[in-house]
Amino acid sequence: MSDSSTIIKQLDEATINKIAAGEVVERPASVVKELVENAIDAQADRIEIITAGGGKNLIRVVDNGLGMTRDDLQLAVRRHCTSKLDPDDLMDIRHLGFRGEALPSIGSIARLGITSRHASESHAWEIAVEGGRERALKPAALNIGTRIDVKDLFFSTPARLKFLKSDRAENMAISEVIKRIAMANPKVRFTLTGEDRSRLDYANVNGPDAHLVRMGQVMGKAFRDNAVEIDALRDTVRLTGFAGLPTLNRANSLQQFVFVNGRPVRDKMMLGAIRGAYADYLFGGRHPCVVLFIDLDPHEVDVNVHPTKADVRFRDAGHIRGLVVGAIRQAIAAAGHRATNTGGSATLAALRPDGVRATEAGNAVLSGGGQGVSASSPANRPVSSYQPAKPLNWDWRQSVYAPQTATQEQPSSESEEGAPLQELQERPQDGFTAPPAQSSLAQSTPLMSGMPEMQGRMADVSTPSADARANDSLPDPAALGRPLGAARAQIHENYIIAQTEDGLVIVDQHAAHERLVYEKLKASLAAKGIARQGMLIPHVVEMEEDDVERLLGATEELERLGLTLESFGPGAVAVRETPAILGKPNIERLVRDIADDLAEWDKTSRVEEKILHVAATMACHGSVRSGRRLRAEEMDALLREMEATPHSGQCNHGRPTYVELKLSDIERLFSRS
Repeated sequence: MSDSSTIIKQLDEATINKIAAGEVVERPASVVKELVENAIDAQADRIEIITAGGGKNLIRVVDNGLGMTRDDLQLAVRRHCTSKLDPDDLMDIRHLGFRGEALPSIGSIARLGITSRHASESHAWEIAVEGGRERALKPAALNIGTRIDVKDLFFSTPARLKFLKSDRAENMAISEVIKRIAMANPKVRFTLTGEDRSRLDYANVNGPDAHLVRMGQVMGKAFRDNAVEIDALRDTVRLTGFAGLPTLNRANSLQQFVFVNGRPVRDKMMLGAIRGAYADYLFGGRHPCVVLFIDLDPHEVDVNVHPTKADVRFRDAGHIRGLVVGAIRQAIAAAGHRATNTGGSATLAALRPDGVRATEAGNAVLSGGGQGVSASSPANRPVSSYQPAKPLNWDWRQSVYAPQTATQEQPSSESEEGAPLQELQERPQDGFTAPPAQSSLAQSTPLMSGMPEMQGRMADVSTPSADARANDSLPDPAALGRPLGAARAQIHENYIIAQTEDGLVIVDQHAAHERLVYEKLKASLAAKGIARQGMLIPHVVEMEEDDVERLLGATEELERLGLTLESFGPGAVAVRETPAILGKPNIERLVRDIADDLAEWDKTSRVEEKILHVAATMACHGSVRSGRRLRAEEMDALLREMEATPHSGQCNHGRPTYVELKLSDIERLFSRS
């Protein structure tokens, strides 16, 4: 057969490099990522990045790493030449780069210049590659290390320029790349200069708190001061990092960073694990701020899944997911009632008279995003520094959930005002009508009938309210030393003002009590198990056989949560019992959602999330309402219970239940300091 009739043709080297560049180099930020990772692999502890035109005109990366010899430099610009991979063990990857594709790919679509000097040589060497054409080596002047210039990106493939964004957008993408890499490498100094101005400058940090300090540099003081440390080990997998308190949340997941063996990744399974860990604390589409570092044997993870190495595949994804969820939940639980306190500082900043500036003498900064919990705030004050108060003859921890039936009448707000909680517990909660299944459940199932009373008995106090009674009596000195202080007043019949030794605390009574009731409900569910409601006629759900097999493999876990199902021939399952607390759920949709979760994650938390959502709704309607006047004893009891209850620093929607204002900051408002 003649060559003219051949359909399949051998591509030339230049075309191959351009195709490879399309996978590796998507935009200027991709170039920066590859070059900076090479510098880190070269053991540099100082990396300088300079850009122009959003990285399209110039990208320069200078490092003080090991550098390259003359022979190594000549090989570095050729495809699949690398010093970071053992051909006998392709899974043993211990460097950020390993394919030997980045430099030749960049050289095929830009004007690439590399100058490098190794300690074994008396001077540096320089090589240039333009549009895939390599030029001869020549001597150059440079200290030990490497300088790489990338000019006129995509000059040989101008069509790619049409897909780039504005210079500002490309600069922001470059900054994000540097931030991610800097998080995992606190011992390296990073400087980024663009458009003739410094954009980033992260000093290198050493010591045991290096990662936390670097988090403050990259993510801000608010994250540094309102994050809890994570340090967990399971088998050979080590998980470290920082989990932001639930009250430090965002509208998107851009403040969630995951690193696997020092490599920044964007893994769906990991993002799902983070979402699951915070499912009990955040609702309404809010997302936590988290930084996680996973270190494990390179043979247990495949990083060669995607050309950009941003995706990874774990050998035992379920093991990793369980570790992440458990470690985050444990860290948040250890924080107790702690909540972010950025709101108080932001409010003071808004009230601050012109010309009055906050000092840095240990107080939260009153401007911009640098607010945080100070060292003496309730979040950081040790609980062990005070002794419990003498028990009262009533227990605030008890609350009530009394579903309202159609025949019950709503009590008027006039008759309710000032009534003791003992009387209120016998009344239905305002504005809540439970569905029929829940109403019957409250009367018939062990879950509801076994619930302890949640309002408790209340001594009859003749004084009507705590409003404007701050000066009636002096606060208990012992209470002032407690994390949330001593209650002094109630304002607008919703906010409790408490005095501490060095400031004051403002508590949202409804949000705080809502969390207390919710935690009580969860404890009861855990102790008594999930009550089930049987179906007279099993509900049959038809689905793909693969989905049926996944569901049948998870029957034990689902049954523990009150969902009982079994095979109903090929391609169908029969649901015989559902969690009673869910009332009348859409069974078919629930089962299909569970099957989808199992297909994607090999695990599901769908039923548990729905149960907790119902419990949160019950807690909201079963807690003390806004507008309810409280006596001083009730307010103090609420504060003490908050101190003893995990997660009481945030309500069920992730909002803070209290804020603290430091006395020094308040005095500064009046120019007293």
